[in-house]
Amino acid sequence: MDSFNSDRATDRFLPPRADGPPRFPIARIARVAICAVFYGLFYFVQQVTELLAPLVLILGVGWSALPHIVGAIGTSAAAADPQTRDIVTHVAGTIPHQIVIGSHIVTAASLVTDGLLMMAAAALCATLAAVAAREM
Repeated sequence: MDSFNSDRATDRFLPPRADGPPRFPIARIARVAICAVFYGLFYFVQQVTELLAPLVLILGVGWSALPHIVGAIGTSAAAADPQTRDIVTHVAGTIPHQIVIGSHIVTAASLVTDGLLMMAAAALCATLAAVAAREM
């Protein structure tokens, strides 16, 4: 065979060698433990981002569409009653363009971007968790 591990592939079907006393595979146990920790970490991040990403994305899209919806209602209401138009215009003016939370500025576009980045993080963590599981 021209495989890079052809000797290892055929040795797995042979009984273990009796060269000496059986050794405790510390390196194998450490590798499995490290892979298990990374698998758990990647899986946890995947679960959290899969839960929060759609919520953040929907909030961002809804927040960006809300002024347009209120504006459309205002134009249709303007023909009916000028007082209703004033109320709808006032309501449309009270929708904030950004919210400052501590030192963070949250906008509709940033929520959409964060939602898409969280979906990308979930996909990356799913891939890395699969690789870590395969290495165990």
